[in-house]
Amino acid sequence: MENRVAIFIDGSNLYHALRGNFKRQDINFADFTSKLCGSRSLFRTYYYNVLQDPMQWPEGYREQQEFLDILRKTPYLEVRLGSTKVAQGVAVEKGIDIMLATDLLYFAWNDFYDVAMLVSGDSDFAYALQAVKNMGKHVEVAYFERGISKDLLSVADDRYLLNRSFFKGLWVGRRRIKHRKVSGED
Repeated sequence: MENRVAIFIDGSNLYHALRGNFKRQDINFADFTSKLCGSRSLFRTYYYNVLQDPMQWPEGYREQQEFLDILRKTPYLEVRLGSTKVAQGVAVEKGIDIMLATDLLYFAWNDFYDVAMLVSGDSDFAYALQAVKNMGKHVEVAYFERGISKDLLSVADDRYLLNRSFFKGLWVGRRRIKHRKVSGED
C-alpha cells in the first residue's frame, strides 16, 4: 500500500500559531509539506484562508498577495480562499472551515488519499476527521502546543508537535529582529 497523503492546512490557524510561537511565518511550504509526509507520497496540499479586503486593509492585502504568489508556485499545493463578512464592526471568516471539511470528506469518499494530515488545532474539525476515519482512512494532526483541541488529538491516529525543532531548517529568510531604542543609546 502506497500511503498517499493529503495535507489540509488551516491557514489562519497556522499563521497565528507561527507568529505567536516564533514571531515569524516565513516557512518554505515545499519543505514543510515534505517533512510532514516523510517517506510517503504526497497527493496534494490544500491551504485555506480568507482573502483580505484591499479597501479595508490595503497593506495587509498587498502582503497577503505576495505570500499567496509564493504559495501558488509551490508544487502540488492549492490555495482555497474564502471571504470575510463584517459583523458588528468586526471582520469574521466565512466559509473556511466548511470548505476544508468538505474537501477532507469529498477526497476521502473518492479515495484520492490514504492519510489525511490536518494542520490545525481547531476542534471544529474533529467530527469531520472522525468521519474520514470511519471510511477506513488514517488521520493525522500537526499542531502547536498552545491552542490545540483535546477532541482533535483524541481522534487522530498520529500526532506531530510543531515546535522549534520541527521547524529547524524550514525557514526561508533570516529572522527580522526589530531594534528598539533603549534609553541612553545614541
